[in-house]
Amino acid sequence: MAGSLSRKEIDGYKKNGYVFPVRAMSSRQALRYADDLESYEISSGGVISGNRRHKVHLLFTWANEIVRNARILDAVESIIGPNIICWTTNYFIKEPMDSAFVSWHQDSTYWGLEPPEIITAWLALSDVGFDSGPMKFLSGSHTSLQISHTDTFSEDNLLTRGQEIDIDVDETKTIDVVLKAGEFSLHHVRLVHGSHPNDSTTRRIGLAIRYIPTHVRQTKVRDSAMLVRGQDDYGHFDPEPSPKRNLDADAIDAHENAMKRQIAALYEGTQRTTMRR
Repeated sequence: MAGSLSRKEIDGYKKNGYVFPVRAMSSRQALRYADDLESYEISSGGVISGNRRHKVHLLFTWANEIVRNARILDAVESIIGPNIICWTTNYFIKEPMDSAFVSWHQDSTYWGLEPPEIITAWLALSDVGFDSGPMKFLSGSHTSLQISHTDTFSEDNLLTRGQEIDIDVDETKTIDVVLKAGEFSLHHVRLVHGSHPNDSTTRRIGLAIRYIPTHVRQTKVRDSAMLVRGQDDYGHFDPEPSPKRNLDADAIDAHENAMKRQIAALYEGTQRTTMRR
């Protein structure tokens, strides 16, 4: 299989459920992308939130550039093969000295994607140190089947439903995913992970990109996604367009359509029609 990861890194991913750090771009380029985000926030009068924090690659040309980054896709190809779809993107932002956290969970809990051959590339757009609330991975936990979760809808929880895994996690057995701006981690959809609040004095900005091979299907709704490498011979997803300009009318329409589908899947069984964060 083609790709940029070494055999050791691929074997480590299979055994542990993750690999990091991998360099996607220079720190300077990553900070420029962070500036693009913050320029939008200034122009819109507040921190990016709600539906616009998700599937951002449909709204902004610079976010679309990120999901098509060759170094990220080369690493992803090493794991899932050459035909790659971007299912969604999610900003995970923690403000300085903020109480926001991510509970211990598996990504696969409410996504409706089968088989569970989904990989997340988590790109640091700022330095992510030990004190800024980095992700923590429970090594090897991806070999478990789907574990039950409890929805909390906690205000400080960055997850869609504030979902928490129904087992105790021994944090002495977890690993901190410390990254420099421009580096990324890869993790399996069933890897147990979470993160603590940002205790530093700087903003922590990460973009999670969810990639799937084209044979993966959505079991809950007729979903949409974006082909970013190779070809799609299955047609399980309606194709999503790249934005021609930031927040133009076509981009906003495409984003609204895609988010309706995603919300229907993620919030199945609830009355919610918009994302919490």
